[in-house]
Amino acid sequence: MDRHYLLYAMEGTIRLEANGRRWTLPPARAALISAGHPVTISILSRLTSASVLYAPSFAAAPPQVLSVFDVSPLARELIAECRQWGPEGGALSPYAQRIFETLVAVALKLAETPSPCVLPAPASSALARALALTEELADGTPVFAEIAKATGQSPRALARRFSTEMGMTWRETLRRIRLIRAVEALASGDAPITEIALGVGYNSLSAFNTAFRDLMGKGPRAYRASFRD
Repeated sequence: MDRHYLLYAMEGTIRLEANGRRWTLPPARAALISAGHPVTISILSRLTSASVLYAPSFAAAPPQVLSVFDVSPLARELIAECRQWGPEGGALSPYAQRIFETLVAVALKLAETPSPCVLPAPASSALARALALTEELADGTPVFAEIAKATGQSPRALARRFSTEMGMTWRETLRRIRLIRAVEALASGDAPITEIALGVGYNSLSAFNTAFRDLMGKGPRAYRASFRD
């Protein structure tokens, strides 16, 4: 893509992969994608979205290849205002120009505080196998030593790979996988919080609530409510 791309999820959940990392984009959040970088987009549920594209010459480049962030009320209103000008609308009026410039400035500022719903991609095939198995077993009770054995690695070597390539321990990676799945479940339906917690591998609702709050900055109930503000 030859333009920078602001993608706003109004309803539904999207998964984005770029530059060796994977993000979840739930409702009321946006992604800012830098021009010239391939991004894989997977739609996880029925989707309503809005997109704003702008040329690299229009404003500064995004700080990262891809950033996912919460959308402020101001940004939401600016996106809504921009929807009246499509790609076939011709030259922008001074008013439209100012609205787009303000939206881009606000989006660039918001992108400085990215969402934690991101999972790094492994660099080695050995870690990729271990990560895939961890994801497969995440809703149950995976055992690190058994995953190491199943992928032909010693626990010490596998622990080192998680630390070096993921920037997290295996247990931290497992927690991140479970919580990202919880975010996706919260965004895609009205299932009870307890059901979601059990479904992603937590046996204790209080432990799930604490872990979710530590990652997302608010509890699962408040996070779900933020989709509908």
